[in-house]
Amino acid sequence: MDMTAPDFWNDNESAQTKLKFQKALKGKVEKYESLYGQAEEIEGLMEMMLADGDDSMEADMESDYKVLEESYEKLLLETLLKGEFDSNNAILTIHAGSGGTDAQDWAAMLLRMYKRWGEQHDYNVKMLDLQDDTEAGIKSATLLFEGLNAYGFLKSEKGVHRIVRISPYDSSGKRHTSFASVDVMPELDDSVTIDINPVDLKIDTFRSSGSGGQHVNTTDSAVRITHLPTGVVVSCQSERSQISNRATAMKMLTAKLIELKEREHKDKIEDLAGDYSQITWGSQIRSYVFHPYNMVKDHRTNAEMGNIQAVMDGELDLFIDAYLKEASSHAIRVN
Repeated sequence: MDMTAPDFWNDNESAQTKLKFQKALKGKVEKYESLYGQAEEIEGLMEMMLADGDDSMEADMESDYKVLEESYEKLLLETLLKGEFDSNNAILTIHAGSGGTDAQDWAAMLLRMYKRWGEQHDYNVKMLDLQDDTEAGIKSATLLFEGLNAYGFLKSEKGVHRIVRISPYDSSGKRHTSFASVDVMPELDDSVTIDINPVDLKIDTFRSSGSGGQHVNTTDSAVRITHLPTGVVVSCQSERSQISNRATAMKMLTAKLIELKEREHKDKIEDLAGDYSQITWGSQIRSYVFHPYNMVKDHRTNAEMGNIQAVMDGELDLFIDAYLKEASSHAIRVN
C-alpha cells in the first residue's frame, strides 16, 4: 500500500478502507511484538532466578505469566476473526419475545448486560433506538458498538436467549420462562452497497420515545423502514434530525439484506422473500437459569457458568471465546 502514490486519494472511500485495514494489521503486529517482548523478559528473569537460587520473585513471576497467558489467548482469538466484516463496528438489536411484561423485563436485562460488556472492552456504546414500555422493560432496543472487531466478537450473540426464573410480576411466585431475540449486523461504510428498490420500502416517521431532550421528544424525528419483500424492519431515533436517522436506518437495512443475501446465496434481493421471522426466532442459543439453580449455558458450545450475576454484569467472554473456537474448528474440518 503506497499512500504516497499520486492517485491514492483519488478514491477517498477506497483509501479509507485501505487505511482501516493497515491500522488493524499494524495493531495486531504491535500486540504480537509486545507479547514477545514480555515473554523474553519473563524467560530472562526465570533464568536469573534459577541461576541464583533465589525464589523470592516466584510469586511475581507466576502473576506476570498469568497476565501474559491471558493476553496471548485474547490475541489468538482475534486471529480467528477472518470474516469480511469482523473488524467492523457492530449493530445489536434486542426484541422482547412472547410473555408480556416478563419478556420485556428480560429484554431490558439483556440491554444492560451488553452495555456493560461493551464498556468493559472499551467500546463506545451508542443507543440508536429504544422502544420502552410504560409498565416495565423494553419492547426493543438497538445499540451501536464502535471499535475494532466489535462485530467479530458480538456476532456470536445472534439468536434467541431464554430466561428461567421466579417472575417478579407474578404474585403467586411461579416460575416463568421468557424469551428475547438478539440480532447482530456489521456497520457498513458507504463503499458497501446493494440494489434496493425504493418501491419495496415502507418508511414511517414517529416521535422518539426514548430520552434525548425536549426537541427529540416533540418532533417526528424517528424513522422506521420496512423492507416489504423480506419483512426486515429497522429503526433509528438517536439523532435529532430525521434525515440523519433515516441515513442510519438505511445503513442498518443494507447490512441486514447483505447478510441475508450471503446466507441464502442469492443474486437478487427479490429472491429473499418470506422467512426473516423464522431466521430471527429460531431455537434458543443460550439459557439463563435463575431458579431452581443458577446457571448460564450456551447450547451451541456447551460452555456454561454458574456465576449468573457476573454474566448479567457483562462477563460474556467465556461464551464468545467458545463460539469463535468452535466456529474456527468447524471451518477447518469443512476445508
